Amino acid sequence: MVEGQKSEQTENLGNHGGRASSWLAVTVMLLGTVVAGYGMTAANWTLIWIGAGVFVVGGILALVFDIFTDVVIDAPRAGLHAEDHR
Repeated sequence: MVEGQKSEQTENLGNHGGRASSWLAVTVMLLGTVVAGYGMTAANWTLIWIGAGVFVVGGILALVFDIFTDVVIDAPRAGLHAEDHR
């Protein structure tokens, strides 16, 4: 391969990084899960419900930000067959 040129395999790899808004929604949901989990271990119903509420807010953010449009479907990679993974 000539330096500076992309091969056919690396050209279609795509980017799975996502947008900052999508990461914000996921981070809010993760924070809610951690707070609710700590509330469960501390037997504190207030923390459990606060964590559940934060998680729901993160889910609403995910719907508003439409995080599922961040999915990148790669082109099929040449040379990979089921037999190669045995």
